[in-house]
Amino acid sequence: MQFEIVAEGLQFPEGPVWMQDGSIILVEIARGCVTRVWDGGKTEVIAEPGGGPNGAAIGPDGALWICNNGGFKYHNVDGLLVPGGCPPDYSGGRLERIDLSTGKIERVLDSVGGHPLKGPNDLVFDKSGNLYFTDHGKTYPRQRDFGGLFFLAQGADEAVELDHHHTSPNGVGLSPDESVVYMADTMTARLWAFDLEAPGSLMPRPGFEKGRVVATMPDLQYFDSLAVTASGNVTVATIRNGGITTITPEGEARHVAFPDPFVTNICFGGGDMMDAWVTMSGTGKLARCRWAEPGLALNYYA
Repeated sequence: MQFEIVAEGLQFPEGPVWMQDGSIILVEIARGCVTRVWDGGKTEVIAEPGGGPNGAAIGPDGALWICNNGGFKYHNVDGLLVPGGCPPDYSGGRLERIDLSTGKIERVLDSVGGHPLKGPNDLVFDKSGNLYFTDHGKTYPRQRDFGGLFFLAQGADEAVELDHHHTSPNGVGLSPDESVVYMADTMTARLWAFDLEAPGSLMPRPGFEKGRVVATMPDLQYFDSLAVTASGNVTVATIRNGGITTITPEGEARHVAFPDPFVTNICFGGGDMMDAWVTMSGTGKLARCRWAEPGLALNYYA
């Protein structure tokens, strides 16, 4: 895969969002900030929510919505910035809304059903403005909190839990017809699909599981955030064998490598939606390339 480096010197970039002016907004998790990247490599901090800003998306109100995982410990390993468990200054998991014109940060949600969010990770809006998001959980020296998939209806004050007790929910996305919610689980390298009978309502399934497994990767690798293509394929950022793994709805997979073991996210943009921006987080870089197929246009842009 041929690519160019758009920006470097970023502190664990994630959550890239293509903007209509051609810039990319992303988070720098280790720096606790939201940064705009311009063509040519110019960067500017537009908000400082602290904690660990993670997945990001433009909402129906034109604001930038972010998942905030509350922070990680970080380690330098062979020149790579590597996230670890829960830090001493962990500030709690939450969803936040950022006014792009002022940088004002509003806390939207920090618990569901009376249970505190531990490490919200990624989010996606449907065409009606409803929000699906994941909670990655939190890791401690001898234990780990579980995570789940959640739904916040447009205009609602409270979210609902769709599924829980997953090991490490991460990327989330919708199929082109919005009948399926896809969720990547990091530590199992597994892509889940949840069939919807209505927004925020999962289709009943036999047995114990509320979703179905689309694919599980072999060997030792981890899944991070994801984006969906116009054809319905799911492009999942993959850690350890750093790159993007494209998985079809039928479970067939192919991998495109990038030179960073911590590839964490991908977004699509441009006039034909075939420009792809990839966050190479271990080395602190944002890359741009031409993808083999167009990405799915999101419901909201700014």
